[in-house]
Amino acid sequence: MIKDVIASARKIVVKIGSNTLADQDGRVNTTFLEEFASQVASLLKNGKQLVLVSSGAQVAGLSTMGKWARKQDIHYKQALCAVGQVELMSAWKRAFALSGRHIAQILLTREDFGDGLRSLNMRNTLFTLVDEGVVPIINENDSVSVEEIKIGDNDTLAARSAILWSADILILFSDIDGLFDKNPKEDDSARLITEVSDIESARKIISIGGNSVFGTGGIATKLDAAELCLAFSIPMILAHGGRARALTALTEGSQQGTLFIV
Repeated sequence: MIKDVIASARKIVVKIGSNTLADQDGRVNTTFLEEFASQVASLLKNGKQLVLVSSGAQVAGLSTMGKWARKQDIHYKQALCAVGQVELMSAWKRAFALSGRHIAQILLTREDFGDGLRSLNMRNTLFTLVDEGVVPIINENDSVSVEEIKIGDNDTLAARSAILWSADILILFSDIDGLFDKNPKEDDSARLITEVSDIESARKIISIGGNSVFGTGGIATKLDAAELCLAFSIPMILAHGGRARALTALTEGSQQGTLFIV
């Protein structure tokens, strides 16, 4: 089913979380970026269009400014993201350059989605970049975001971006294989739910738990993202981004995941 949905989709939004981007030392995994960029290039050659939502600014910032690792002040955290965003985009630029592709950076806040003119400009920019073969890379503008305008997590950002662009599908890559009824990293009896059409029913049958390792904000943010997408009839896939050539594997039907579809 996942293979068929991706095959019928032309406009694809892919979100990659920090856990997927980072290596064991907590640094940006350049090998992963290069492999992912080559998979995107293959999709583009086959007529697909793709927008990337990439976490990782803080990871990249800590790799660069290790002396700030213990700083908890909000100003240091925002400054860390400002440094890290440069490093992150540089890493993505190098990765996509190997496939002869240009990238573009788009930093957004919740206010941008709530303003009609800004939303129109964002949408037009996305269409122009994609039409010219450039890969847009979206992230939250953490350096200026405060609670009043903060999106909060990149799952929600990815869903809002997919809606804005009128995408055909959203793929969320995390560090789990999909939606389980229990946390698979804590309970061996956890069962993968391969397809979901009713988000409220899914919330009732799964045990989310407390501060889980499902990803930043927990599995709840992924269900929220799916709910946003399904309201606009956009299917969403939740899958493990750390599997070998995960994007290609999903496309070929050789990797499991959870499909959220109306």
